[in-house]
Amino acid sequence: MVPVGSACVLERYARTLGGACALSALVALSSCTPATIPPGEMLPIAVDSAVIDDLGGNPTLSQGLTFLGGIELSSPEPLFGAFSSIRFRDEQSFLGVFDTGYWIEGRIRRDAEGRLSGVDAVRLAPLLDASGRESSSKFLVDAESLALDGARAFVGFEQRHRVVTYAPLADLGKALPSVPVAFPFDLDILHSNGGFESLVMAPKGSQLEGALVAITEKSFDENGNIYAAIVGGPLAGEFRVRPRDAFEITDATFLPDGDLLLLERRFSIATGVGMRLRRIEGASIRPEAVVDGEILFEANYRSQIDNMEGLDAIPEADGSVRLIVVSDDNHSILQRTLMLEFRLAPQM
Repeated sequence: MVPVGSACVLERYARTLGGACALSALVALSSCTPATIPPGEMLPIAVDSAVIDDLGGNPTLSQGLTFLGGIELSSPEPLFGAFSSIRFRDEQSFLGVFDTGYWIEGRIRRDAEGRLSGVDAVRLAPLLDASGRESSSKFLVDAESLALDGARAFVGFEQRHRVVTYAPLADLGKALPSVPVAFPFDLDILHSNGGFESLVMAPKGSQLEGALVAITEKSFDENGNIYAAIVGGPLAGEFRVRPRDAFEITDATFLPDGDLLLLERRFSIATGVGMRLRRIEGASIRPEAVVDGEILFEANYRSQIDNMEGLDAIPEADGSVRLIVVSDDNHSILQRTLMLEFRLAPQM
């Protein structure tokens, strides 16, 4: 069963048309009906790629940050899209979630110069409930965040706010959820469309080692700061992130030195879409703290960006980090699924 929200893009387009045009568009629906994924299985899909060489738009990049290139992804499979979070298992293999209630896994492909050129071995599977069934309710499967911890994954959902663990990761078609994770504050205080957009495991050797760090998108306390939590580890508790300039946090990743990198997005009719990367000092993240940090990157609609929602870091042998960012196209013909890559040099 296809969850609410994953309808064919063409159908949505047809609804914006009138008369004969709408009818003509709907005639083509038989060629774009989403595939049915049998229970316990995964669906291999074809994904096409168009290379992005130039970010354009004169974005602001801090010293040490370089744009390496990117790809625009598309697929004839209507289930593809709505990317909310991405995590890399190694230098090539990735795992992600769609906010329409699906897993995605695959491998990135690079050209002779090491730049992103495409993705291979892409497969989808529905996020199952505890009984092993696929949900038909968007309210129950609005997956927005993902963290990997060995053989299990933490997935954060909004609308019905919760974070649950899934296993086994070796066979996502059969992965089942556990009971929800306990938090240091009542999840009823979270904004209906502004819950846990960021889940990330603290790195080994850091002061938060063993903890899950969870950050909401736009759920504010009485002082206007964003709710966040440290779950487990030696410094468990709640903290806050200071919002800046109407940007909303959409994902996060820890850097090898223990600092936390936030991916942020802004959208308005007046200014269009914006993207930002903000670096939080790792030592500042502790219970009762209100954290903030320096801006490493900012771009607006003039650049090759979209609704950027997923971020992960791939450490390199020379101490640098490759940052990969993905966008959520909302299954809209007006948006794109992008995968952009940056290099962050080691701090001197």
